[in-house]
Amino acid sequence: MPVSRDAARAALEEARPRAERGPASRRLTPRRLAPGGILLGPVVLVILWEAACRLGWLSPRVLAAPSTVLVTGFDLLASGALTYHFLASAKRAYLGLGVGVALGVVFALIAGLSRIGEATIDGTVQIKRAIPTLALIPFGILWLGIGDLMKVAIISLSVFIPVYVNTHAALQGIDLRYVELARTLGLTRLEFVRRVAIPGVMPGFFTGLRLAVTTCWTALIVLEQINTTEGIGYLINRARDYGQTDVIVVGLAIYGALGLGSDLIVRIWARRVLSYRRVLAS
Repeated sequence: MPVSRDAARAALEEARPRAERGPASRRLTPRRLAPGGILLGPVVLVILWEAACRLGWLSPRVLAAPSTVLVTGFDLLASGALTYHFLASAKRAYLGLGVGVALGVVFALIAGLSRIGEATIDGTVQIKRAIPTLALIPFGILWLGIGDLMKVAIISLSVFIPVYVNTHAALQGIDLRYVELARTLGLTRLEFVRRVAIPGVMPGFFTGLRLAVTTCWTALIVLEQINTTEGIGYLINRARDYGQTDVIVVGLAIYGALGLGSDLIVRIWARRVLSYRRVLAS
């Protein structure tokens, strides 16, 4: 039976990708936000904050204005104090982040690829997940002292959980067709991990890593309140004793900027690594 021209045109239109069907469809297709677009919210917040301070709605004793905070930050930077304390904090945070991420990935692969590993590891991790990491600080002090070793260990535990949970979940979500194909091709266990498991867990790994890069700074804020003589937390603690709200905000702004910057770097990295995936965020 011959097909009419209108029917053929309708079928062709239906077969075309949705994003190519016309102006209306293009308007409905979500567009990817530029990496710098996430700064819009913080910029608006700072503008409203500055306006509230200039209009007298916020007292300097309660919260210093952003302009005052900026001047104080430049003064601390010029004196070298800010750089010194920043480097001390960065060393603790990123060392703990590196250790926690490495352990999270390794244990997730062991638990996801072995029944014995899952039986011995996953339950223990879920129990630890229910216990706030910062609640373990007393034990950390008793076992490791009050130095940097304890702080790095606590940060590593904080980072370990989101990396493990998301990587392990992604590993369990790998399509069984790929597993069957690997068996058909006769891949060894090492080749399976390299060619199937690791590529398959990358989306979950990056989700966990995004949580981890902010978690390490959140944990550090608390840990640097414990017997420290250097670091951003020490700077904030000392400013609190003297009622210097501008210095406190400088420290908090640094924590926020580092968390936001770290998350932005991970997002850009994830887009490049996962460029083969056509998803809403891409």
